Amino acid sequence: MHREEVVVEMEHKRGWDKLLSADTHHYAVGLLAREMSSASIPLCSRIVPYLLQLLSTQEARWDLPALAFLVEILDYLDLSERSANRVLEIFSRHLRSESRDKRHLALRALFKLIDDPSMAEKMRSLTESLVDFLWDADGEIVRMTVMVLSFIVLDKDMLIPSPIALQLAEALLPLFDHDNSQVQLVSILFFRSLMTLLTEKEKKALKSHVHHSLLPLFFHCHDENQQVAEATWATLLCAAEFLRRRDLERPVKKKKLWMITECLLAQDRNRAAEDLRRALPYLQSPQEPLRAAAIRFIGMAGRLLRRQKEDLQLIYKCE
Repeated sequence: MHREEVVVEMEHKRGWDKLLSADTHHYAVGLLAREMSSASIPLCSRIVPYLLQLLSTQEARWDLPALAFLVEILDYLDLSERSANRVLEIFSRHLRSESRDKRHLALRALFKLIDDPSMAEKMRSLTESLVDFLWDADGEIVRMTVMVLSFIVLDKDMLIPSPIALQLAEALLPLFDHDNSQVQLVSILFFRSLMTLLTEKEKKALKSHVHHSLLPLFFHCHDENQQVAEATWATLLCAAEFLRRRDLERPVKKKKLWMITECLLAQDRNRAAEDLRRALPYLQSPQEPLRAAAIRFIGMAGRLLRRQKEDLQLIYKCE
């Protein structure tokens, strides 16, 4: 084909060596696909039918490299309705694979396909399955899942069933404390958008989850990552408005952290012990500002609990 630049670029990136290793073979195939697509899109397009046929069989030995090649050239393909359905079915099937690499490639493909409005509509059926990936131990898979879900769910024409909204909220909350800052950021932003999309009836069902989000959001207002901190402030304000907590809205707008602490503890004094328990893990945070915030919060919660104990003792004495 006289495409020496592709050969040279593959050599420069050690692609040929990686093709010879079972561990890196599919990465090298993906690299080859990128280089080939930059040289000849028509050639890549002619390869697609063979890949689809290969991936439609039960020959799992070739699934990974075939998926890797197909993912890299998706941006350049003009898929027909029939081909689009086949592609989506193939990647949907590999979402359930036990192979982390196949799940990762399937998510990458969905993320690329989401820009096509017709594909976004077809992906709605995957929402419930994708929610399960939010509990995955792999941070990159979680990050991509949140991003794919946000594109599907935040489609202005899509109505979110209440059970799905509740599952999403429940799964997103622990991600606020994820050790991957990108997972934190996209999860916090998604949670904020979720609060604004629901009907009044659905908001009632989500209320307990939003209330539960206040404490982790408060702590991540101290986050050293500026993007996470800014997203958290905006989400905390949205949560206060969602709960109609005017007493909380005012200090959040002014970014008065000590006043926010008082508001969180004063709202339900009976929950002070629970709030104190939930604040304890932040003492182990790798970020000094979060550890300091936890110390202050726990100190205030402890004083409140002591006052409650003293009040109870006084009541018993009076009786």
